[in-house]
Amino acid sequence: MAQRIETAELLTDWRAGDTSSRDALIARLLPELEQIAASRLRSERHSSLSTNDLVNEAVLRIVKIEPLMQNRAHLLALISKLMRNVLIDNARARNANKRDHDKVELQTRLEGVGSVDLHELDSALIRLGVIDAGLADIVEMRFFGGMTVSEVAEVTGLSEPTVKRRWQSARAWIADAMANPLPQS
Repeated sequence: MAQRIETAELLTDWRAGDTSSRDALIARLLPELEQIAASRLRSERHSSLSTNDLVNEAVLRIVKIEPLMQNRAHLLALISKLMRNVLIDNARARNANKRDHDKVELQTRLEGVGSVDLHELDSALIRLGVIDAGLADIVEMRFFGGMTVSEVAEVTGLSEPTVKRRWQSARAWIADAMANPLPQS
C-alpha cells in the first residue's frame, strides 16, 4: 500500500514538472516495463530490438510528449501504446527498401489469440480507431500492454463486464478486418 501511495505521489510530482520524480517513477516501474517489452518481443521474427531498446525508446517518447497520466495503470497503458508504435516503426523501417517484405508477427499470451501479423494488426487497428477509438484502445492495451481486463477497466473507467464485452467485440472486429484487409493501392 505504501508503495502504491508513493507511486501516486511520484506521478503527481512528475505532472507538476519534477524530473527527478519522473526518473524515480520510471526506475520503479522498470521491471514491469521490461516484462511488457519482453512479452512483445518474445516471438517477433527478425526484430533487431532488444527488451532494453524497446523500453528506452518508449520511455524517450513518453518523456518528449509529457502526457497527463492519471495513475500507474494509465502510465503503463500509454507506454504500451508507445511500444506498439516503436515496433511498427521499426518493422516499417526494416522493410522500407525491400521488395519482399518479411512477415513480422506478434505472439500474444491472450486466450484464443495466437500470433498475428503486426502490419495487418496495425492496419486493422487504424481502421477500428476511426470507427471506435475506445475499442482500439482496449485492443492496444490487451495486445501490446498485456494488460488484464481489470487493469483496462481501471484505465478506461469502465466496469470489468463492459470491458469484457467491448474486448470481445473488438477482437471479433479485428479478426474480421485482418481476414478481409483493404486492397493495397
